[in-house]
Amino acid sequence: MNDEPTGDELTDAVQALRAVALRGAVAARMEADSEQRLLQSIVDATLRLFDAEAASIALFEPDPDRLEFRVAAGPQGAGAIGKSVKPSQGIAGFVFSTGQALALSDVASDPRFDRSTAERTGYLPRSLAAVPLVDEGGAHGVLQVLDKRSSPTFSLRDMELLAVFATQAATAIAAARVQRDLPTLLRSAIGAVANGSLSSPQIDALATAAADLDRQAELPFWTLVDHVSSVRNLGERELSLLADILSVVAIHGARAPRRR
Repeated sequence: MNDEPTGDELTDAVQALRAVALRGAVAARMEADSEQRLLQSIVDATLRLFDAEAASIALFEPDPDRLEFRVAAGPQGAGAIGKSVKPSQGIAGFVFSTGQALALSDVASDPRFDRSTAERTGYLPRSLAAVPLVDEGGAHGVLQVLDKRSSPTFSLRDMELLAVFATQAATAIAAARVQRDLPTLLRSAIGAVANGSLSSPQIDALATAAADLDRQAELPFWTLVDHVSSVRNLGERELSLLADILSVVAIHGARAPRRR
């Protein structure tokens, strides 16, 4: 089988690059702190949804490997920003390294609780819910909610809702990073086409990736954030209904056929 690209395939590659370039131009117009603003919108919406004292996101960062608390919301959340822990340290590290969600009603008594880190933030929580930010590409970090005001504990329904929210958040974070890296990817792709180093399968993959970027321009997470922002005063019954709706959405998404 000949994997050398034909003239038509090279034309397709150029079209694919144009599609990627269009996405890159959009990314270039985005502010430099777009990922940070995205993360902040996630914790702000989470805080409102659960009416909690604080919410935070810790993202995995390499060299050295660590979980860094990038954003926080709420009157007790600011002290966490900029702090970092080892990927397996404390409750956040446990959730990240195991991929298991966790809800605690007495944080201080849990052996996984890292009191020294909590003291550095200036706030010792009583209760906590934490879920991993995971998508098909792997784990990105941890979303935490501290001290729900309406209850001393986080219910199973709370955890289900937080998990759905975290899944959408992880997808949005991954997409934001793709947008951030597009200029570098574009330069590499142009160079590969120019020196003829792409095989036919590679050209096909490039065209597919560019088309997927266009199809994914509208992220469902933004719609979710908009709705959450408008329901901060919902009662328990309405929140229960919202959780049911989100669960249905999650099931539908899981059953949707994937392209091969």
